[in-house]
Amino acid sequence: MSRIGKSPVVLPEKVEVALNQSEISVKGPLGVLTQKLTPNVTVEKIDNRIEFRVTNNSHHANAMSGTLRALIANMVTGVTKGFEKKLTLVGVGYRAQAQGDKLNLSLGFSHPVVHQMPKGVKAETPTQTEIVIKGVDRQLVGQVAAEVRGYRSPEPYKGKGVRYANERIVLKETKKK
Repeated sequence: MSRIGKSPVVLPEKVEVALNQSEISVKGPLGVLTQKLTPNVTVEKIDNRIEFRVTNNSHHANAMSGTLRALIANMVTGVTKGFEKKLTLVGVGYRAQAQGDKLNLSLGFSHPVVHQMPKGVKAETPTQTEIVIKGVDRQLVGQVAAEVRGYRSPEPYKGKGVRYANERIVLKETKKK
């Protein structure tokens, strides 16, 4: 069995788990998340922890036990603390402004870019060149951050564009004559 799949997920006091044959639902102070279960892995709630067991001894079942454990651990973290991604805008005239469930971006194009936030994800702009994307679902927060970064990803010569806050861009040297 997977090393990660062997360790149980410990539930905090405020988190409730509803187990079903086909899915698991985690409810906490920030929201509710659900995940479909695979038939290769059995999930059991014992006291205040969730344990995972492989039903058959195949390589796929082994991998799925670790994957499922990681997904459920992220769900528990999401409904208690939440997740956030920070983006920075680098470039002259690059600005961002959050308005409700929309993110208005000025990225040097001839038109402004308006990104519609999906349900469960919020965007904040502490300054004009910083974007903080927050949400309960880790996968969805990362996907939205990648979509916003994809509008103008950092170019390799000056480093202009939308980048993650902790991202380091290796700049290329320009061609010499």
